Amino acid sequence: MRTLLFSAGALVSLTLAAQPARDPSIAIQTPVIALLHARVVDGLGHPPRENQSIIIRDGRIAAAGPDAEVIVPADATVRDLAGKTVLPGLVLVHEHLYYSVFAPHAPFHLNEMEYSFPRLYLACGITSMRTGGSIEPYADLQIKRRIDAGQVPGPKLHLTAPYLEGKPAAVAQIDAVDSPEDAARMVNYWADEGFTSFKVYMHLPVAELKAVIAAAHQRHLQVTGHLGAVSYRTAAESGIDNLEHGFFAMSDLNPGWKDNDQPNSIASQKAFAEMNPDSPAVAGLIQLLVDKHVAVTSTLAILETFGPECRIMSTAELETLSAPARENYLSSWAAVHARKRGSEAAAWAKLLELELRFFRAGGLLVAGTDPTGYGGVVAGYGSWRTIELLVSAGLTPVEAIRVATSNGARLLGIDRETGSIVVGKAADLVVVAGNPAAEIADLRKTELVFKDGVAFDSRKLFDSVKASVGIE
Repeated sequence: MRTLLFSAGALVSLTLAAQPARDPSIAIQTPVIALLHARVVDGLGHPPRENQSIIIRDGRIAAAGPDAEVIVPADATVRDLAGKTVLPGLVLVHEHLYYSVFAPHAPFHLNEMEYSFPRLYLACGITSMRTGGSIEPYADLQIKRRIDAGQVPGPKLHLTAPYLEGKPAAVAQIDAVDSPEDAARMVNYWADEGFTSFKVYMHLPVAELKAVIAAAHQRHLQVTGHLGAVSYRTAAESGIDNLEHGFFAMSDLNPGWKDNDQPNSIASQKAFAEMNPDSPAVAGLIQLLVDKHVAVTSTLAILETFGPECRIMSTAELETLSAPARENYLSSWAAVHARKRGSEAAAWAKLLELELRFFRAGGLLVAGTDPTGYGGVVAGYGSWRTIELLVSAGLTPVEAIRVATSNGARLLGIDRETGSIVVGKAADLVVVAGNPAAEIADLRKTELVFKDGVAFDSRKLFDSVKASVGIE
């Protein structure tokens, strides 16, 4: 038996070595911070206010108002933000900690991005986010614990459990449930593990969907869905809390389709292209969703990668990808870009129109990134693109910011804590070198992201993940 003896000095050295070093991306970490002379977009839909000051104390917004009315504490770290904009930290609700990976002659696979994605989300101003289905649930839980402990940078995570899918499960990493009883068992198992939302997937039948909703609601937890075998109407009447991908996953208008039929994307696209947005069926469905308080998540960035626009990634986005991921993405993009379009342009226009109509009808429209597909959407950068596309759909920039901030916080039940610039709330803020209230693309000029009063340098976070996406 060996006995190890340590001096007091050695114990101190070991203790210090075990403590994580301050992340180099942290730009400001002081108890009191004063942000002066800024333009403020509050996240609640109000017009931007010029010449505003915000005082942060111990991680919360201690004061906010016109420059002349806000007293700057003598001990404050001061930042002059003249010409810049402060808006709330983004709250996005269809996010993932994995990325689609392709290899020749190999099955479709999803790889966890435990290092790069939390950093990319935070760099782009996302301070709170809900995942939209887990592939590696224990990795997701561990990432959340590390972020919460301050060991790694990243947003405040709200975790959705592994997908609740029917048969066939198209991805090997997703296990299909066998019955309503099995579905309820899975809800309770993952709730006990710490997940707070559940996502029903494309092939889940009506009976299993209702079992998931009943089990989750009994525990005061939410259910969202990327539907396919269940209509939006049936899901709303069954009590679902949120519908994913705008109206893209809706089968309600497909001729001859009924609940528990298999999803048919070709029929859905054709139905969208031929749909009359002014029809009583469309108006009635939107009103039902509003009346039932069912939120709808816009994920236009991922839908765009398959649509008539088929935008290619920017240079900055491509620089985040590893060499194999970049090669796979570019070859996939070229194939999608070259294909015949048919009715896609008409269907895309109708998708945008329905999201706008839902929002104008008073529905809770929220935003998500969904970095999946063939790899055409990257965390953070794709989040910006989703917000830009909301403006393309007809929302004003201020309305789109509201969707991506306070609306998301409302859905998650954290709006008393974050999602808008209000005295007393957490200092979750984004500093932009521009005016996104006038030009939404100025979100891409994000410089600092405050989470609970700690400011992170976006550029340093971006630099830390170059060439890493796709290989973790």
